[in-house]
Amino acid sequence: MKDHKALTPRQEAMAERSLCAAIASLNTVDECRAFLRDLCTPAELQALADRWAVVGLLQAGLPYREINKQTGVSVTTIGRVARYLTSGNGGYNLVSERLNDRPANSRANGHAVKEHKIG
Repeated sequence: MKDHKALTPRQEAMAERSLCAAIASLNTVDECRAFLRDLCTPAELQALADRWAVVGLLQAGLPYREINKQTGVSVTTIGRVARYLTSGNGGYNLVSERLNDRPANSRANGHAVKEHKIG
């Protein structure tokens, strides 16, 4: 992670909170896609998408090697995602549960998708 020597821990926390508020302000999948494409490099966005895909596969009970085979995501990254699923901050599970509460016809890649309105 980039070391911001000029920022205090409080300033870093405020910057993170500001980013989270920006994401929370988005109303549709298309708005979120546009924001993420502006915010992230293609490689960063792919890494995020890969990790999210791994969440669904882990929750479906697939072994790490099978997930690696299906996605190309390294076993190390799969292990990291698995660790955060069980003892992280709860974000993966929170979002997954919310998306899985949606109707089955709006699901993609093991997660529900709502095309127009987020939340």
